[in-house]
Amino acid sequence: MSTARTALETEEHQALRAAVAALGKRYGRDYMTTVIREGKHTDELWAEAAKLGYLGVNLPEEYGGGGGGMAELSIVLEELGAAGSPLLMMIVSPAICGTVIARFGTEEQKRTWLPGLADGSLTMAFGITEPDAGSNSHRITTTARRDGDDWVLTGRKVFVSGVDIADATLIVGRTEDARSGKLKPCLFIVPRDAPGFGRNQIDMELHAPEKQFELVLDDVRLPADALVGDEDAGLLQLFAGLNPERIMTAAFGIGMGRFALGRAVEYARTRQVWKEPIGSHQAIAHPLATAHIDLELSRLMMQKAARLYDEGDDIGAGEAANMAKYAAGEACVKAVDQAVHTLGGNGLTREYGLASLITASRVARIAPVSREMILNYVSHQSLGLPKSY
Repeated sequence: MSTARTALETEEHQALRAAVAALGKRYGRDYMTTVIREGKHTDELWAEAAKLGYLGVNLPEEYGGGGGGMAELSIVLEELGAAGSPLLMMIVSPAICGTVIARFGTEEQKRTWLPGLADGSLTMAFGITEPDAGSNSHRITTTARRDGDDWVLTGRKVFVSGVDIADATLIVGRTEDARSGKLKPCLFIVPRDAPGFGRNQIDMELHAPEKQFELVLDDVRLPADALVGDEDAGLLQLFAGLNPERIMTAAFGIGMGRFALGRAVEYARTRQVWKEPIGSHQAIAHPLATAHIDLELSRLMMQKAARLYDEGDDIGAGEAANMAKYAAGEACVKAVDQAVHTLGGNGLTREYGLASLITASRVARIAPVSREMILNYVSHQSLGLPKSY
């Protein structure tokens, strides 16, 4: 590990990074590609990461977690990604859902869900995106209406990861404010076997163990305690989950970029066409050096975002998390592209495991929010420029 990477981290963080890297190395890219090819899930890696306490490292100790935060959880995902075996559901289950429940859930919800999310025995998906609204929370049409003591949810969601393996899905819906009559966002825990809760798998070109689904909520009846936290704090609760999502997506992108760059550097050191290895040529070396710099800069912003979030600065973390996600998405795509190009024809073979990352790397640019929407956020919030919409 380079000194640049350790200088800003505590000894505990360095030890966590090394331990997770060792776990990732035992699985690696070959494990991931085999799981994908056989249509399976990453059950073995998920279970071992959970047993070692990595999945719940951000969750409160009193509910079985590690008592850390996004700083620790992002290290776990980054290092697994750098080994070629990232766990996408880490972004969803412990980071988004676990954080929201830990911060805003009732005592009963915490006792029901957090120990299982921490030890990996329970997983939770997250449904916000809609066919006609994207991730614009102000245009969400999934609605929840009261019926006696129950809630009844109706609507549709798309691009929801891992619903087939999740015990429940945290659904972002909208309820009517009794005072103003306006619709406001609220979060509901919907069990996978709830009547009226249907799912259809989306046929993706992206090959990953975690499948994508469209959800249909057809008058799904839920008890009163399915509502997470306070009905009036819906928007605050929503963004409490979205900032960790952006931080973890940055970790996902940085890890993938590091894996690709590592493969390219190893190849450039040993591949010899003329007298010297191709890595001695600046046309090969400089783009790889640039990719390394971009990934290191992205990590710095991710670390800043994680620290601000863990310190309770939601506004500061919102800006930094968006910037980190943007920077990491760009750095990831460029690193993968340069890695494939460095290997030439070999970069497109299954043997080297890089070609599949061409599609996968774009996820960090597109999800959970596009780079253009992040640029909108920065121009409005950071620079004070007028809105275009």
